[in-house]
Amino acid sequence: MLAKITSKKQITLPKRLTAAIGSTEYFDVEVKNGQIILTPVHIGSADVVRAKLAELGLEECDIASAVLWARENADNPQKEK
Repeated sequence: MLAKITSKKQITLPKRLTAAIGSTEYFDVEVKNGQIILTPVHIGSADVVRAKLAELGLEECDIASAVLWARENADNPQKEK
């Protein structure tokens, strides 16, 4: 199946292909061995993320602590705390 790239470097995917993968707005795009690979990505809403955090028992202070730890250790991954 052929798809044409426009002057703006955009490609329209054939309807038959998009019907086969279902409804999605985003794709992860990578190049392997000279081929462009599109993988459908389904972005979850913030409510889904909040529900998962609650399920794991994580609170806002836990997230803030994890981010702070990651930032402090970003320059020296071997550093132990």
